Amino acid sequence: MPKIKTKRAAAKRFRKTATGRFKAGHAFRSHILTKKSTKLKRGLRATNHIDASDQKSVARMLPYL
Repeated sequence: MPKIKTKRAAAKRFRKTATGRFKAGHAFRSHILTKKSTKLKRGLRATNHIDASDQKSVARMLPYL
C-alpha cells in the first residue's frame, strides 16, 4: 500500500490533543476588528475544539497525526 498524503492546508490549521480530539483557531479574528465587541474578540482567542461530527473528516485529512 502506498503512503497517504497529508492535506497540508489541514495540517497548518489543526492540532491533535492528548485525548485524540482536534483543536483549531477561531475564524473572524484577522481583520476588521474595530466593529467587533471586546467580548467577542476575547472569546475568539480561546481554543476552538472541532465538533464530534467533523472529527472523522479531519482525521482522514491528517492520517499521521
